[in-house]
Amino acid sequence: MRHVPAALAAHLKGCATTTCHAWRLTRHDRVVLGFTEHDRDLVFDGTRFLAASGFLASDTDTGAGLSAESGDVAGAFSHDAITAEDISAGRYDGARVEVFLVNWAEPQQHLLLRVQDIGEVTLSGGQFRAELRRMTHRLDQVQGRIYSRRCDAKLGDRRCKVKLDGYRHNGVVLAVEDEVRFRTALGRQTGDRFRYGVLTFTSGANAGLSMDVESQMNQGHETVLTLWLPPPMAMAEGDAFTVTAGCDKSFGMCRSTFGNSINFQGFPHMPGPDFAMSYADGETVHDGRPLIP
Repeated sequence: MRHVPAALAAHLKGCATTTCHAWRLTRHDRVVLGFTEHDRDLVFDGTRFLAASGFLASDTDTGAGLSAESGDVAGAFSHDAITAEDISAGRYDGARVEVFLVNWAEPQQHLLLRVQDIGEVTLSGGQFRAELRRMTHRLDQVQGRIYSRRCDAKLGDRRCKVKLDGYRHNGVVLAVEDEVRFRTALGRQTGDRFRYGVLTFTSGANAGLSMDVESQMNQGHETVLTLWLPPPMAMAEGDAFTVTAGCDKSFGMCRSTFGNSINFQGFPHMPGPDFAMSYADGETVHDGRPLIP
């Protein structure tokens, strides 16, 4: 049961109220921003809630149980609050939002109504609209591990244990071919070492952002890298980056490329559904040997 502070409860029982909504947003990079629909800034609970943000929330139906209701919040872009570049860069994806009811005449009289996550964010006509999801939506997400022939660890994490220092390379964009493909000089590379790798821009309009690499093509002393998705801001010649080798999560690559088979976090010897449903036909060998030696 929600407890309403006595001072705020007394105010709500009065003939006229001076209440509004406020939102405190915490991004994954630990940046904390406060917004309110009121016409002046409010300060409470250690946060300044900006009035110039143009925030406006929709009605939200809240039910009992574990249903995953959602609402949304909309507003215009503001240089001092939220910018289109930050949203396009994904800095607000999955951010935590606390929704308050506050007495703007006495901001210390406030009540935390709910905690939500930011879902889909859309941009249109100089404005944004962000979906606010109830925390119970996380119950629909896969938790823990599943049995799979491929590794479910991230290359270089505490379960993988590969030291990435020897698999990381610094480079500069030499020529942009399209929104996802560019040329660079990474030395005389062989194979596709950086396929499925991670590229992090260290300068330029996308500085600090990381992108997944789809493919690598070697052309003499130059290398053409293709990203899975276009960066939020257009790439430009001279942009510096760091790219880390990729892994296709197979046991063979873990063993041959990284020499890390002892830490492989998949189940390479597990038969697939086609093998499990097969039968003795006099041609296929069924002698109990592992599928991957």
